[in-house]
Amino acid sequence: MLNPDLKLNEHIFDENVEMVPTRNGFGDGLEKLGEINPNVVVLTADLEESTKCEKFAEKYPDRFFECGVAEQNMAAIAAGLGISGKIAFIASYATFSPGKNWETIRTTIIYNQSNVKIAGHHSGIVTGPDGATHQATEDIAITRAWPGISIIVPCDALEAKKATIASVDINTPVYLRFTRDKTPTMTTEQTPFALGKIQTFWTSQKPQVTIFGTGHLLYYALLAATELEKEGTNVFVANVSTIKPLDEKALIDLTSGSQAVVTVEDHQITGGLGGAIAELLAKTKPTPIEFVGLKDTFAESGSPKDLIEKYGLGKESIKQAVKKVISRKNS
Repeated sequence: MLNPDLKLNEHIFDENVEMVPTRNGFGDGLEKLGEINPNVVVLTADLEESTKCEKFAEKYPDRFFECGVAEQNMAAIAAGLGISGKIAFIASYATFSPGKNWETIRTTIIYNQSNVKIAGHHSGIVTGPDGATHQATEDIAITRAWPGISIIVPCDALEAKKATIASVDINTPVYLRFTRDKTPTMTTEQTPFALGKIQTFWTSQKPQVTIFGTGHLLYYALLAATELEKEGTNVFVANVSTIKPLDEKALIDLTSGSQAVVTVEDHQITGGLGGAIAELLAKTKPTPIEFVGLKDTFAESGSPKDLIEKYGLGKESIKQAVKKVISRKNS
């Protein structure tokens, strides 16, 4: 059942569930931050509208910087602002930032622990028709290796707004990951959000598997949970919105109850959420684990719905992973 303590969307399983891109939540969060924190500045690389910075730019033009098609320059400028008392948000497509400007971010922002928030947009295969060149599916891996960075992947637009606002409380670099396409709204304004904390969205008695999901694919994990329960298989579904640092205590506690894990993410299996969890469990509590994510491949152009199914990220694939890991556990 949905966790009543989290005040989740009551219409989450309706056919007409509200669909909003998580990038919209970023724009709403920036607008709010502009009101409450005069030190917040925003930079973009010729993508003001696509990254939803336009409201901030209109209201606070003196704190908005259009850097043009120059992601490396954008990162370097932000690094200077971030060590000078400002809180700098840089926004571009994730394949360009932190993709194209990876080394510049590493050297100017990460190495100096500058107070910069890197907003990577159009992440995952739900970028859809733009194809592999614009579908960022390695961005968690390339940022997770940086020392001292926090990585936040909101599950929906409302959580994206809360995460954007909360990120200013971290005085070191942060990577915020957003989607282009509309995705289901799972939370409400009343759903609590805490940086670095795992939340159990779906609970059950005597769970046989714990599903750890991040981002919009958490919705498909919830769909899988409802069907699995009807079939007699109980699971937990946990929202891992902060991938680095991991909420290690909650992760180990949730795993102890089920003794089996499935991870779900719109990202390459290598280096993403699944890798982070596997690394932790290998050190603390070796556990059978299955991974739902991109399997060492690029995706092609197509509708987000079709791509999710083709590349094995949807409800049926999650159910299969659950059944497989139970079989491994029992053997």
